[in-house]
Amino acid sequence: MARLKDLYKNEITPALQKKFNYSNVMQTPRLEKVVINVGLGEAIQNPKAIDAAMEDIMTIAGQRPVVTRAKKSIAAFKLRAGMPIGVKVTLRGDRMYEFVDRLINVALPRVRDFQGVSGKSFDGRGNYTLGLKEQLIFPEINFDKIDKLRGMDIVFVTTANTDEESKALLKEFGMPFRD
Repeated sequence: MARLKDLYKNEITPALQKKFNYSNVMQTPRLEKVVINVGLGEAIQNPKAIDAAMEDIMTIAGQRPVVTRAKKSIAAFKLRAGMPIGVKVTLRGDRMYEFVDRLINVALPRVRDFQGVSGKSFDGRGNYTLGLKEQLIFPEINFDKIDKLRGMDIVFVTTANTDEESKALLKEFGMPFRD
């Protein structure tokens, strides 16, 4: 479980410190949190979709997600402020490292025609966002129990100041970048 955490402390930190010439260990970038978000457009017509998505995310993350609600009303989408439109969960500490380990080593290789993840999804401040098209790539999800394929966004929030530092950190964790 703490394999990735030990790897970070013992191997990744010294490698990044040497690569970016940091004088202090505390300057090296680290993974702060991982946020898993599922947006549910169909929740407007089908309120049961929220429960199904919550069950899936709880199984994947090992933690109960929170329901996200609409901030504004949009008449064209038949959306009112306060309506549930998605679920999200924030992982920190050991659960975060365990999830990242399972994502990189188990789930991503199960994606059909996998060529690696895009290296262009950084936000300019050292955070990386990964979009997945279906929840079936996680082995915990039982194919027979899902009602619909749902995609999700996974955001890796790091303490890195630049995208280059963040990419180097994620690459050390084993993230399979295409470029």
